[in-house]
Amino acid sequence: MNETADRAESAQRAEQTEPAAGTECAERQYSYLGPAGTFTEAALKQVREAAGQRWKPTANVSEALQDVISGVSEAAMIAIENSVDGGVTVTQDALATTGELGIIGEYLVPVNFELVTLPGVSLNDSPVIAAHPVAYAQCRSWLEEHYPKHTHQAAGSNIQAVQLLRDPLSDATAAIGPLNVHKHHSVSVIAQSIADNSNAETRFVLVAKRRAVAEPTGHDKTSLIIELAEDRAGALLELLEQFATRGVNLTQIASRPNGNRLGSYRFYIDAEGHIKDERVADAVLGVKRHSPRVIFLGSYPRADKQQATSTAHNSNEAFQEARTWLRDLLSGS
Repeated sequence: MNETADRAESAQRAEQTEPAAGTECAERQYSYLGPAGTFTEAALKQVREAAGQRWKPTANVSEALQDVISGVSEAAMIAIENSVDGGVTVTQDALATTGELGIIGEYLVPVNFELVTLPGVSLNDSPVIAAHPVAYAQCRSWLEEHYPKHTHQAAGSNIQAVQLLRDPLSDATAAIGPLNVHKHHSVSVIAQSIADNSNAETRFVLVAKRRAVAEPTGHDKTSLIIELAEDRAGALLELLEQFATRGVNLTQIASRPNGNRLGSYRFYIDAEGHIKDERVADAVLGVKRHSPRVIFLGSYPRADKQQATSTAHNSNEAFQEARTWLRDLLSGS
Protein backbone atom coordinates (compact mmCIF):
# COMPACT_ATOMS: atom_id res chain seq x y z
CA MET A 1 0.00 0.00 0.00
CA ASN A 2 1.50 3.38 -1.01
CA GLU A 3 1.12 6.78 0.64
CA THR A 4 -1.87 7.70 -1.56
CA ALA A 5 -3.62 4.54 -0.45
CA ASP A 6 -2.72 5.32 3.16
CA ARG A 7 -4.35 8.74 2.86
CA ALA A 8 -7.41 7.24 1.18
CA GLU A 9 -7.75 4.71 4.00
CA SER A 10 -7.48 7.49 6.61
CA ALA A 11 -10.08 9.57 4.79
CA GLN A 12 -12.42 6.60 4.60
CA ARG A 13 -11.96 6.00 8.33
CA ALA A 14 -12.73 9.65 9.06
CA GLU A 15 -15.95 9.36 7.04
CA GLN A 16 -16.94 6.41 9.21
CA THR A 17 -16.40 8.34 12.44
CA GLU A 18 -17.86 11.73 11.46
CA PRO A 19 -21.59 12.16 10.76
CA ALA A 20 -22.63 13.94 7.60
CA ALA A 21 -23.60 17.59 8.04
CA GLY A 22 -27.28 18.17 8.65
CA THR A 23 -28.04 14.53 9.48
CA GLU A 24 -28.89 12.84 12.74
CA CYS A 25 -27.00 9.70 13.70
CA ALA A 26 -28.63 7.19 16.02
CA GLU A 27 -25.48 5.13 16.18
CA ARG A 28 -23.42 4.97 19.35
CA GLN A 29 -19.79 6.03 19.27
CA TYR A 30 -16.85 4.17 20.80
CA SER A 31 -13.41 5.71 21.33
CA TYR A 32 -10.13 3.84 21.25
CA LEU A 33 -6.43 4.58 21.11
CA GLY A 34 -5.80 5.04 17.40
CA PRO A 35 -5.07 5.28 14.65
CA ALA A 36 -6.77 2.34 12.94
CA GLY A 37 -4.81 -0.89 13.11
CA THR A 38 -3.73 -0.76 16.77
CA PHE A 39 -4.12 -3.60 19.22
CA THR A 40 -6.74 -1.44 20.94
CA GLU A 41 -8.84 -1.51 17.80
CA ALA A 42 -8.44 -5.30 17.73
CA ALA A 43 -9.84 -5.39 21.28
CA LEU A 44 -12.78 -3.18 20.31
CA LYS A 45 -13.61 -5.62 17.50
CA GLN A 46 -14.42 -8.16 20.23
CA VAL A 47 -17.22 -5.99 21.66
CA ARG A 48 -20.48 -7.27 20.25
CA GLU A 49 -22.36 -4.04 21.05
CA ALA A 50 -19.81 -1.97 19.14
CA ALA A 51 -20.28 -3.83 15.86
CA GLY A 52 -21.74 -1.52 13.22
CA GLN A 53 -21.35 1.56 15.44
CA ARG A 54 -19.10 4.57 14.98
CA TRP A 55 -15.50 4.19 16.14
CA LYS A 56 -13.37 7.19 16.99
CA PRO A 57 -9.57 6.83 17.12
CA THR A 58 -7.95 9.09 19.73
CA ALA A 59 -4.41 10.33 20.24
CA ASN A 60 -4.11 9.17 23.86
CA VAL A 61 -5.92 7.52 26.76
CA SER A 62 -6.96 10.82 28.34
CA GLU A 63 -8.76 11.89 25.15
CA ALA A 64 -10.57 8.55 24.95
CA LEU A 65 -11.76 8.82 28.55
CA GLN A 66 -12.75 12.46 28.14
CA ASP A 67 -14.94 11.44 25.20
CA VAL A 68 -16.90 9.23 27.58
CA ILE A 69 -17.09 11.81 30.37
CA SER A 70 -18.38 14.48 27.96
CA GLY A 71 -20.91 12.11 26.41
CA VAL A 72 -19.30 12.18 22.98
CA SER A 73 -18.77 8.42 23.16
CA GLU A 74 -20.71 5.60 24.77
CA ALA A 75 -17.55 3.87 25.96
CA ALA A 76 -13.78 3.75 25.42
CA MET A 77 -11.43 0.82 24.96
CA ILE A 78 -8.09 1.23 26.74
CA ALA A 79 -5.16 -1.03 27.63
CA ILE A 80 -4.73 -1.66 31.34
CA GLU A 81 -2.31 -4.57 31.76
CA ASN A 82 0.28 -6.53 29.83
CA SER A 83 1.49 -10.03 30.66
CA VAL A 84 5.12 -8.93 30.18
CA ASP A 85 5.29 -5.31 31.34
CA GLY A 86 2.56 -5.36 34.01
CA GLY A 87 0.01 -2.62 34.60
CA VAL A 88 -0.35 0.29 32.19
CA THR A 89 0.32 3.14 34.61
CA VAL A 90 -1.09 5.93 32.44
CA THR A 91 -4.45 4.13 32.42
CA GLN A 92 -4.42 3.37 36.14
CA ASP A 93 -3.59 7.00 36.94
CA ALA A 94 -6.31 8.30 34.60
CA LEU A 95 -8.97 6.10 36.18
CA ALA A 96 -7.89 7.26 39.64
CA THR A 97 -8.38 10.92 38.80
CA THR A 98 -11.58 10.97 36.70
CA GLY A 99 -13.96 9.63 39.35
CA GLU A 100 -16.83 9.32 36.86
CA LEU A 101 -16.00 6.13 35.01
CA GLY A 102 -16.27 2.41 35.54
CA ILE A 103 -15.11 -0.77 33.83
CA ILE A 104 -17.85 -2.81 32.14
CA GLY A 105 -15.82 -5.48 30.36
CA GLU A 106 -12.35 -6.85 29.67
CA TYR A 107 -10.77 -8.30 26.53
CA LEU A 108 -7.50 -10.10 25.79
CA VAL A 109 -5.42 -9.60 22.64
CA PRO A 110 -2.30 -11.67 21.79
CA VAL A 111 0.53 -9.31 20.87
CA ASN A 112 3.61 -9.66 18.73
CA PHE A 113 5.62 -7.23 16.67
CA GLU A 114 7.77 -6.70 13.61
CA LEU A 115 10.61 -4.29 12.95
CA VAL A 116 10.06 -2.23 9.80
CA THR A 117 11.70 0.55 7.80
CA LEU A 118 10.73 2.62 4.79
CA PRO A 119 11.28 0.74 1.51
CA GLY A 120 14.91 0.87 0.42
CA VAL A 121 16.25 1.91 3.83
CA SER A 122 18.97 -0.25 5.36
CA LEU A 123 19.79 -0.03 9.04
CA ASN A 124 23.22 0.77 10.45
CA ASP A 125 24.41 -0.57 13.81
CA SER A 126 22.88 2.34 15.79
CA PRO A 127 19.34 2.88 14.47
CA VAL A 128 16.76 5.17 16.04
CA ILE A 129 13.76 2.94 16.63
CA ALA A 130 10.29 4.43 17.08
CA ALA A 131 8.05 2.39 19.37
CA HIS A 132 5.27 2.69 21.89
CA PRO A 133 6.90 2.34 25.34
CA VAL A 134 4.97 -0.86 26.14
CA ALA A 135 5.90 -2.43 22.79
CA TYR A 136 9.50 -1.37 23.27
CA ALA A 137 9.62 -3.05 26.68
CA GLN A 138 8.26 -6.26 25.18
CA CYS A 139 10.97 -6.31 22.47
CA ARG A 140 13.85 -4.96 24.53
CA SER A 141 15.89 -8.16 24.75
CA TRP A 142 15.62 -8.83 21.02
CA LEU A 143 16.68 -5.27 20.20
CA GLU A 144 19.65 -5.35 22.58
CA GLU A 145 20.82 -8.60 21.01
CA HIS A 146 20.52 -7.48 17.38
CA TYR A 147 20.99 -3.69 17.68
CA PRO A 148 22.84 -3.06 20.96
CA LYS A 149 23.62 0.57 20.00
CA HIS A 150 20.05 1.52 19.10
CA THR A 151 18.14 4.42 20.67
CA HIS A 152 14.44 4.55 21.38
CA GLN A 153 12.04 7.24 20.18
CA ALA A 154 8.71 7.04 22.02
CA ALA A 155 5.46 6.95 20.05
CA GLY A 156 1.86 7.37 21.21
CA SER A 157 0.72 4.09 19.65
CA ASN A 158 2.11 1.18 17.66
CA ILE A 159 0.74 2.58 14.41
CA GLN A 160 2.00 6.07 15.17
CA ALA A 161 5.48 4.53 15.55
CA VAL A 162 5.27 3.36 11.94
CA GLN A 163 3.95 6.75 10.81
CA LEU A 164 6.94 8.48 12.41
CA LEU A 165 9.12 6.95 9.69
CA ARG A 166 7.59 9.48 7.28
CA ASP A 167 7.58 12.40 9.70
CA PRO A 168 10.24 14.94 8.64
CA LEU A 169 10.65 16.00 12.27
CA SER A 170 11.38 12.45 13.42
CA ASP A 171 14.83 10.88 13.58
CA ALA A 172 13.41 7.35 13.45
CA THR A 173 15.01 5.02 10.92
CA ALA A 174 13.03 1.95 12.01
CA ALA A 175 9.83 1.25 13.90
CA ILE A 176 8.23 -1.50 15.95
CA GLY A 177 4.74 -2.13 14.64
CA PRO A 178 2.05 -4.79 15.16
CA LEU A 179 2.69 -8.09 13.45
CA ASN A 180 1.69 -7.83 9.76
CA VAL A 181 1.63 -4.03 9.81
CA HIS A 182 3.44 -4.23 6.46
CA LYS A 183 0.20 -5.49 4.91
CA HIS A 184 -1.48 -2.17 5.65
CA HIS A 185 1.36 0.35 5.33
CA SER A 186 4.08 0.79 2.75
CA VAL A 187 7.06 -0.45 4.76
CA SER A 188 9.72 -3.13 4.49
CA VAL A 189 10.06 -5.84 7.13
CA ILE A 190 13.45 -6.23 8.80
CA ALA A 191 12.33 -8.95 11.23
CA GLN A 192 9.05 -10.53 12.34
CA SER A 193 7.86 -11.90 15.69
CA ILE A 194 10.44 -9.96 17.67
CA ALA A 195 8.58 -9.96 20.99
CA ASP A 196 10.66 -11.46 23.78
CA ASN A 197 7.70 -13.58 24.86
CA SER A 198 5.68 -15.18 22.07
CA ASN A 199 2.79 -15.83 24.49
CA ALA A 200 2.39 -12.19 25.49
CA GLU A 201 -1.11 -10.80 25.86
CA THR A 202 -2.45 -7.35 26.57
CA ARG A 203 -5.57 -6.91 28.66
CA PHE A 204 -7.95 -4.17 27.59
CA VAL A 205 -10.97 -2.79 29.44
CA LEU A 206 -14.10 -1.13 28.13
CA VAL A 207 -14.83 1.96 30.21
CA ALA A 208 -18.17 3.77 30.43
CA LYS A 209 -19.91 6.25 32.74
CA ARG A 210 -20.83 4.80 36.11
CA ARG A 211 -23.99 2.71 35.99
CA ALA A 212 -25.85 0.15 38.08
CA VAL A 213 -23.72 -2.94 38.64
CA ALA A 214 -24.67 -5.87 36.39
CA GLU A 215 -25.55 -9.25 37.88
CA PRO A 216 -22.75 -11.79 38.51
CA THR A 217 -21.94 -14.26 35.77
CA GLY A 218 -19.97 -16.72 37.90
CA HIS A 219 -16.69 -15.74 36.22
CA ASP A 220 -16.19 -12.13 37.25
CA LYS A 221 -13.50 -9.71 38.31
CA THR A 222 -13.73 -6.62 40.54
CA SER A 223 -11.38 -3.64 40.18
CA LEU A 224 -10.62 -1.08 42.88
CA ILE A 225 -8.27 1.82 43.55
CA ILE A 226 -7.40 2.12 47.23
CA GLU A 227 -5.40 4.72 49.14
CA LEU A 228 -3.52 3.90 52.33
CA ALA A 229 -4.56 5.86 55.37
CA GLU A 230 -0.98 6.49 56.45
CA ASP A 231 2.60 5.50 55.71
CA ARG A 232 3.42 3.09 58.53
CA ALA A 233 4.52 -0.49 59.07
CA GLY A 234 1.65 -2.92 58.52
CA ALA A 235 -0.72 -0.52 56.72
CA LEU A 236 -0.57 -2.42 53.43
CA LEU A 237 -0.79 -5.76 55.24
CA GLU A 238 -4.01 -4.66 56.96
CA LEU A 239 -5.47 -3.76 53.59
CA LEU A 240 -4.51 -7.06 51.97
CA GLU A 241 -5.77 -9.05 54.95
CA GLN A 242 -9.29 -7.82 54.16
CA PHE A 243 -9.16 -9.96 51.03
CA ALA A 244 -7.11 -12.85 52.39
CA THR A 245 -9.29 -13.56 55.44
CA ARG A 246 -12.36 -13.76 53.19
CA GLY A 247 -10.73 -15.99 50.59
CA VAL A 248 -10.67 -13.40 47.83
CA ASN A 249 -7.79 -13.96 45.42
CA LEU A 250 -6.08 -10.90 43.91
CA THR A 251 -5.03 -11.15 40.26
CA GLN A 252 -3.21 -7.81 40.19
CA ILE A 253 -1.93 -5.30 42.71
CA ALA A 254 0.04 -2.27 41.57
CA SER A 255 1.24 0.72 43.56
CA ARG A 256 1.14 4.27 42.22
CA PRO A 257 2.23 7.49 43.94
CA ASN A 258 -0.56 9.88 44.90
CA GLY A 259 1.62 12.83 43.96
CA ASN A 260 1.00 14.53 47.29
CA ARG A 261 4.24 13.64 49.05
CA LEU A 262 6.87 10.93 49.22
CA GLY A 263 5.52 7.75 50.77
CA SER A 264 1.91 8.51 49.81
CA TYR A 265 0.56 5.74 47.58
CA ARG A 266 -2.60 4.33 46.11
CA PHE A 267 -3.06 0.76 44.95
CA TYR A 268 -4.78 -0.55 41.85
CA ILE A 269 -6.28 -3.95 42.66
CA ASP A 270 -8.05 -6.62 40.60
CA ALA A 271 -9.86 -9.24 42.67
CA GLU A 272 -11.54 -12.48 41.66
CA GLY A 273 -15.30 -12.39 42.08
CA HIS A 274 -18.18 -9.90 41.91
CA ILE A 275 -19.13 -7.11 44.30
CA LYS A 276 -22.46 -8.92 44.78
CA ASP A 277 -20.61 -12.03 46.00
CA GLU A 278 -20.82 -12.07 49.80
CA ARG A 279 -17.08 -12.53 50.39
CA VAL A 280 -16.11 -9.77 47.92
CA ALA A 281 -18.64 -7.30 49.34
CA ASP A 282 -17.47 -8.04 52.88
CA ALA A 283 -13.83 -7.58 51.85
CA VAL A 284 -14.59 -4.23 50.20
CA LEU A 285 -16.41 -3.06 53.33
CA GLY A 286 -13.34 -4.05 55.35
CA VAL A 287 -11.12 -2.10 52.95
CA LYS A 288 -13.38 0.93 53.30
CA ARG A 289 -12.88 0.90 57.07
CA HIS A 290 -9.10 1.01 56.58
CA SER A 291 -8.83 3.46 53.69
CA PRO A 292 -9.69 7.16 53.40
CA ARG A 293 -10.54 6.72 49.71
CA VAL A 294 -11.78 3.69 47.81
CA ILE A 295 -12.71 3.93 44.13
CA PHE A 296 -14.91 1.09 42.90
CA LEU A 297 -14.13 0.71 39.20
CA GLY A 298 -16.57 -2.10 38.53
CA SER A 299 -17.39 -5.79 38.55
CA TYR A 300 -17.47 -7.34 35.11
CA PRO A 301 -17.10 -10.69 33.29
CA ARG A 302 -13.56 -12.03 33.00
CA ALA A 303 -12.24 -12.41 29.48
CA ASP A 304 -10.76 -15.84 30.26
CA LYS A 305 -14.09 -17.10 31.72
CA GLN A 306 -12.32 -18.59 34.75
CA GLN A 307 -14.43 -18.98 37.85
CA ALA A 308 -13.29 -17.45 41.11
CA THR A 309 -11.82 -19.88 43.61
CA SER A 310 -13.20 -20.04 47.15
CA THR A 311 -13.38 -22.39 50.10
CA ALA A 312 -16.59 -23.67 51.66
CA HIS A 313 -16.39 -21.31 54.66
CA ASN A 314 -16.13 -18.32 52.28
CA SER A 315 -19.08 -19.25 50.07
CA ASN A 316 -22.17 -17.05 49.75
CA GLU A 317 -24.12 -19.65 51.72
CA ALA A 318 -21.60 -19.58 54.58
CA PHE A 319 -21.89 -15.79 54.94
CA GLN A 320 -25.69 -15.96 54.78
CA GLU A 321 -25.86 -18.74 57.38
CA ALA A 322 -23.59 -16.75 59.71
CA ARG A 323 -25.85 -13.71 59.45
CA THR A 324 -28.93 -15.83 60.09
CA TRP A 325 -27.24 -17.33 63.16
CA LEU A 326 -26.42 -13.85 64.51
CA ARG A 327 -29.94 -12.57 63.84
CA ASP A 328 -31.44 -15.52 65.64
CA LEU A 329 -29.02 -15.11 68.55
CA LEU A 330 -29.98 -11.44 68.98
CA SER A 331 -33.68 -12.21 68.83
CA GLY A 332 -33.38 -14.95 71.46
CA SER A 333 -34.32 -17.77 69.08
